[in-house]
Amino acid sequence: MPLSHAFDEIRFGSDRILDLHEQLPSGTQAVARAEAWLREKQAGGAREVLVITGRGNNSAGGVSVVREEVRRLLARLRRRGVVKEVTQHTEGSFIVALAPLSALRDAPRRRRDPVAPRERDPESLMELTPQTRDMLRKVSLRALEELGIRDPEPFVQREMLDQLSFAIRSIPDCADREERLRAALAMLLAEYDDR
Repeated sequence: MPLSHAFDEIRFGSDRILDLHEQLPSGTQAVARAEAWLREKQAGGAREVLVITGRGNNSAGGVSVVREEVRRLLARLRRRGVVKEVTQHTEGSFIVALAPLSALRDAPRRRRDPVAPRERDPESLMELTPQTRDMLRKVSLRALEELGIRDPEPFVQREMLDQLSFAIRSIPDCADREERLRAALAMLLAEYDDR
């Protein structure tokens, strides 16, 4: 392993490095994998990650299709509140500073962006454990408080659905999804406390 890779391992740790170059995906596969991974890292509280795309030395014309597709993805995710900042680390990698989870909600929607489907309807809040619903309620009350709403009760149910919709986007469909959701909600509460 070259010395630079060893330094990257020390700086980021293996769980905060996505090596797309090693797996040789197509541009479409790389974008899908990178977006899911970045959203999951954001929901998990990572602040900075490394995405390795490769330089394209073995690509047609010496231009990495994966690198260009991931570069465009990072720009889109920046507009959508997932990515805070991107810097080129090497000719074949990017350092990505992830935005706080609250940035997902604050990101402006563009006309050409599709309207995100509701992940849950009002009845499905009852599918959550009482602990998760309680955390979701606390986050919702804090969000309404930030907006300056003096009597939040009439708006809490709707805000809970909105907060759930934003938080759940970054969490993959897996066995421990609700546990990950609680971790994301705890991070949102911490973000409100830090303001």
